[in-house]
Amino acid sequence: MNFKQRSILTWLALSAAALLAGCERPPIEAVQHGFRGTGMVEVYNPRIVVKDLQKNVVPDAPAPAGPGGPASSKVYQNVQVLGDLSVGEFTRTMASMTAWVAPEQGCAYCHNVANFASDEVYTKVVARKMLQMTHKINADYKTHVAETGVTCYTCHRGNNIPENIWFTAEPEARSDGMLGDRAGQNTVSVAGAYSSLPEDPFTPYFLEARDIRVQGETALPTGNAHSTKQTEWTYSLMNHMSTSLGVNCTYCHNTRSFGSWETSPPQRVTAWYGIQMVRDLNNEYMKPLTEVFPAHRLGPTGDVAKSNCTTCHQGAYKPMYGKAMAKDYPAMYGAPSPGTAASAPELVAQDAAAPAVEVAAK
Repeated sequence: MNFKQRSILTWLALSAAALLAGCERPPIEAVQHGFRGTGMVEVYNPRIVVKDLQKNVVPDAPAPAGPGGPASSKVYQNVQVLGDLSVGEFTRTMASMTAWVAPEQGCAYCHNVANFASDEVYTKVVARKMLQMTHKINADYKTHVAETGVTCYTCHRGNNIPENIWFTAEPEARSDGMLGDRAGQNTVSVAGAYSSLPEDPFTPYFLEARDIRVQGETALPTGNAHSTKQTEWTYSLMNHMSTSLGVNCTYCHNTRSFGSWETSPPQRVTAWYGIQMVRDLNNEYMKPLTEVFPAHRLGPTGDVAKSNCTTCHQGAYKPMYGKAMAKDYPAMYGAPSPGTAASAPELVAQDAAAPAVEVAAK
């Protein structure tokens, strides 16, 4: 075998190795969750599942505070959100939040330890807003979190800043050249599950309220305004959701008709409410904190960090695989706001009526 032949074989071997490196080695497990013949199957890599399980372990709850005792607002100064808690439960909650968010820095991460009542440390102001956001989720978004609820740990997992956040991308420089520009896509991106789909599906759907639509309901040109670009944004968002939850498209969709709400699994309704929830939280709780955060905590365009599906789920179809952690912490709940959204069963009941479905599907 001459040098040229050896070089070709070496090149072929390296190419094959590089190609196979992107494949998952067996065994791969498949779980059917729909009717036979519809492709309603979830495919799992056991090795990835083990890693996700390790990331979704719920820490043990401390012993509950004893009954009775004065309200914390009567003992401590400037307690604006948790003032109704007893001193014992208030102290228990503060200790838990420290373990969830700042296990290394301790109380000093949010407080001036010489004057705990002071709001001079910006993280205290942020923490107060985050508590209010947690109350909002647990009280008004049971259509998504059900009775499982969320705590600070759901997102933070022992980190000051949740590992999975996003910022609006910097505006792309426009080009009049022959090759044009990337149009916000056409490079491999994590957000689009390592595809060349749009790199920022979050701004259109988790900040703005654009329609999520793959196909129009009327033939062009009879008023259908849903473009190919919107379809690509939708696919990028769906890839993000699939990766975030560790599931296939069929977790929420019926392969017989991806657009049909009537034949979709109930998880699709839950996911729809999740999109509304994330958008609401980013606009109502995160954006107002823009001026509170220091410049080094803001994104390249000066915007505040925001949440998406991965922020809570982190590879699990339910955060912490559905273990109800919030029930052990009364401080994580607040009173429901007036005029909250319809429950998921009500939406499913409306699904048979075409006008109601059209509203829900956007």
